Amino acid sequence: MPFPIPEPRESGFTQSTHVPLYWAAYGVAGAPRVLVLHGGPGAAHRYVLPQMLRLGERFDVVFYDQRGAGRSPTATTDVVTWRTQVADLGCVIREFGLAHPTLVGYSWGALLAMLFAAEATTDPALRPPGRLALIDPAPVTRQYRTAFEAEFARRNESPAVRAARTALAASGLRESDPVAYRQRAFELSVAGYFADPVEAKDLTPFRVVGRVQRSVWESLDDYDLQPGLARARARFGVPALVVHGREDPIPLASSTAAADALGAELLVIEGCGHVPFVERPEPLFAALDRFLAPILPLAPDPAAAGSRGPT
Repeated sequence: MPFPIPEPRESGFTQSTHVPLYWAAYGVAGAPRVLVLHGGPGAAHRYVLPQMLRLGERFDVVFYDQRGAGRSPTATTDVVTWRTQVADLGCVIREFGLAHPTLVGYSWGALLAMLFAAEATTDPALRPPGRLALIDPAPVTRQYRTAFEAEFARRNESPAVRAARTALAASGLRESDPVAYRQRAFELSVAGYFADPVEAKDLTPFRVVGRVQRSVWESLDDYDLQPGLARARARFGVPALVVHGREDPIPLASSTAAADALGAELLVIEGCGHVPFVERPEPLFAALDRFLAPILPLAPDPAAAGSRGPT
């Protein structure tokens, strides 16, 4: 079963976005701030918790529910696009006073971070990122997304998953224990993301707002982020880390292309699917700690502190 999620240190709603967006802060108050972008589109931030709270051991970590989902709902008539999400991210960055924002993006959130970096090359209202940590980013081209969709569908129709769905339907659990039934049904719905589907039990369940998911992907159309990422690299030279699970249904070639375009380090985690914060947290957080270490203040030098200096 999923792990409990602690209450945030602070929370509230943005004031500068077109729609108020819910945010939650965890970790060390006053430490360097890291902005975490959850996946989706159309999901909310809680499903990356509590595992991603490990960043809060050294940083002030802020999450927010992107427009149209979680505690940041919109009217059913509102159309949410990738440009909507990029503009919202720009507002959140300004509202939190982040001059050179450190962005940690997961899945769609990593793609959002890359879209933001690319748009910042031509939009002076967007503050360029200071550092990008991209965890199993969503596909960087329409072609790679098509390949992902086919692989994910194949995994979901594997004999093991089909047998598990049949067993659940015949178990009577829907009537005898609806909570347990919903949990198991969720695990099976996301099984294709995992190297070992058993580990899906530790992922916090979530729902995706379908209309938001559809409208965002439709707005991207036949997209290719690689030229925009190359422009961001040339303009800003932003340090970047791309992490990819070897068994992710998203092609490794997509993350390789993103890393090449950004001039980023690429870390491939063996025995891991799309959810490394659940499946392989140790190598993931070791890499994040190393990559984010430069934004931490330097520790005082004990030898220097003990010296009185010249007299």
